[in-house]
Amino acid sequence: GTDLFSHIGHMVWTTIPSIVIALILFTIIGFNIDSTSSADNLETTMRLLTENFTINFIMLLPVVALLLMANKKLPPIPTILTGALIGVVIALIFQRPAIMNLAGDAPNVFLGLFKGVWYTLFDGFILSSGNETLDDLMTRGGMSSMLSTIWLVLCAMVFGAVMDHTGLLRRLVDYALSFVNSTGSLIATTIATCIGANIITSDQYISVVLPGRMYKLEYENRNLDMKNLSRTLEDAGTITSPLIPWNTCGAYMAGTLGVATF
Repeated sequence: GTDLFSHIGHMVWTTIPSIVIALILFTIIGFNIDSTSSADNLETTMRLLTENFTINFIMLLPVVALLLMANKKLPPIPTILTGALIGVVIALIFQRPAIMNLAGDAPNVFLGLFKGVWYTLFDGFILSSGNETLDDLMTRGGMSSMLSTIWLVLCAMVFGAVMDHTGLLRRLVDYALSFVNSTGSLIATTIATCIGANIITSDQYISVVLPGRMYKLEYENRNLDMKNLSRTLEDAGTITSPLIPWNTCGAYMAGTLGVATF
């Protein structure tokens, strides 16, 4: 119920301090790292990157186009699609060897490029440079990698709809609102519901979608702008999900980064 860019603008108040704190911590940690070993690893990585890809400032064009269109507040779908199409064109012009490696035994160059682009968009890019760290970094992406996420979003929306139409959601809302006597207590109740949903349902998307459906009408009745609800959902549902070990975010981040959720 709120404008996407208004939502992002208000999230800056919480995301920027988080980024600053992270940068300070990484800077402190960086002073304790063996600089010689890090320099050698960086040199090896850069050499392998230049061997496998064309690297120059033109590669930033998709990101620049995305940021410019977002700044103009153009609709999200054509904005993201434009960035993706520019990326494909740049890949066809500058990254032909990498794309052709994906194509395998294509009968001609045209079919090889088409097959390579399709594999990249659908199943993600695969790099075989011999460097395990670089291969792991570059081998990812594609629509197929997002299917589990989309599936969770659809399940969350269906779950919310079932709860709504069966009247269970209304019962939960009525009980939760019995503790609300002010704007502050409404926001506090929303936060508590988001955290509880993260713990009980084990998924970030449900912790955002379900409380959003639960409290939207109450925010409207109190003449509160929907950006208050959108930001509260983000600050409570999204931010706390990585702190819960059995939540999808907590399990994924602990598994990939090797850092315990707590």
